[in-house]
Amino acid sequence: MSDTSHFGPLAQLAGEWEGSSGTDVSHHHADDKAGDTSYREHITFKPFGPVDNGSQRLYGLDYKMAAWRLGEDDPFHTEIGYWLWDSELEHVIRGFVIPRGSVILAGGEVAPDATSFTLRAEADSDEYGICSNTYLIENARCTSYVYNVSVDGDTLTYDQDSVLSMNEYDEPYHHTDANTLQRVTTFEIPPPA
Repeated sequence: MSDTSHFGPLAQLAGEWEGSSGTDVSHHHADDKAGDTSYREHITFKPFGPVDNGSQRLYGLDYKMAAWRLGEDDPFHTEIGYWLWDSELEHVIRGFVIPRGSVILAGGEVAPDATSFTLRAEADSDEYGICSNTYLIENARCTSYVYNVSVDGDTLTYDQDSVLSMNEYDEPYHHTDANTLQRVTTFEIPPPA
């Protein structure tokens, strides 16, 4: 077996994953109330690297995700971005764009051999933050984001909480998602450079 330690905890994510037990709890504008949506999902994590920033060396995963409401052909949610491993700081960084005009750079300290970890972002943070377009800031501003992930062999489980300041609610609104996925393809980790 080849050495994958230069990818830290990201090595176990490399591949394609699918799951159909997702639950999205969000505000449904058509009904003007909160509701649950069951969904299926496909995630791709393709390894790359290294990327050098001066003395910083990162290894990463090219990340693409799509989710479909059960019984529908068109995705209702997509994401594209990168997951990065900084071995010196022992940080996992997840940067992604949502095509509604939102960008999240979440991160946190993670042990190199961790199989479960949490990534966070805050709207007013310079380190791990959230950036949104004008419409979202005025109507549904994401103020905080927490992502918990666990990998057990070929099973990936996650839950996430996007806390929103929405015009429809007096209190912060928790838009949550959770799913369990199975690995359907494995991608080889390139050797260290």
